Amino acid sequence: MHFNILTIFPEMFPGTLGGGVVGRALSGGIWSYDAINLRDFGIGNYKAVDDEQFGGGAGQVMLPEVIANALGSLKNPGKIIYFSPRGKLLSQKMAREFANAESSVTLLCGRYEGIDQRVIDEYGIEEISIGDYILSGGEIAAQVFIDSCIRLLDNVVGGGQQSVGQESFEIGGLEWPLYTRPSVWRGRNVPEVLLSGHHGNIERWRKSQSDEITKERRPDLLKSYKG
Repeated sequence: MHFNILTIFPEMFPGTLGGGVVGRALSGGIWSYDAINLRDFGIGNYKAVDDEQFGGGAGQVMLPEVIANALGSLKNPGKIIYFSPRGKLLSQKMAREFANAESSVTLLCGRYEGIDQRVIDEYGIEEISIGDYILSGGEIAAQVFIDSCIRLLDNVVGGGQQSVGQESFEIGGLEWPLYTRPSVWRGRNVPEVLLSGHHGNIERWRKSQSDEITKERRPDLLKSYKG
C-alpha cells in the first residue's frame, strides 16, 4: 500500500509512523510513502501556496493551481483524500475498506483556513474527518489515517487478523477490560472467570463486559451496529 502525502511540511513524515509495528512494516516494504512538498509547486518568486479568500474573512486559502499541479505530478494518485472537519468521520469500517481495496492513496494535508472548493469538485476529492475538533493542519490526521489502515494489513500486527479482529469497533462495540500477571495487584484481583480456563464462560464474560461498557460510554455504537 502506497501513500502520496501532499503537505507544506514534508519533514513531519514519517513521524510517529516510523516507530512500532507500523514502522517495522515500513522498513519491511509492506507499505511506502512519498511526502510531496506543495511549496515546490508554489506560484511566483516567493512560491506562494495561499491567498486571501474571496468574500472577506480571516485566514488564507490554499491556491487551487498549486494543488492541481502537485496532483498532476503523481503517476498513480489513486483515491484522493482531504482531511477536513466537514468530512465523513473516520471509522474502523472505513479504514478496513481502504486497506482491502486501495493500493495507492493520495492524502492532501490542508493548512490555513483550508483549500479552494474548486479543487475538491474538480478531482472528486473525498473529505474525511478524524474527530469533532480542529487541528492546525492535516498532517496529524494523515498519520492517524495511515496507521489505522496499515495495522490491518497482513503481517503487520502480531497475532494477525485474529488479534485485530478482537479490538474495539471490530467486535460490534468497545473492547472488554484486559488483565495480565500478577493475578493480584495492590489488592485488586483479576476476575475469577479469566483464571478458570473455561473458554465458553470467558467469552460470555467478555461479551457482557463489552456490551455494558459500550452502552455506558458509546450508546451511539449500539444503534450503528444494530442498524
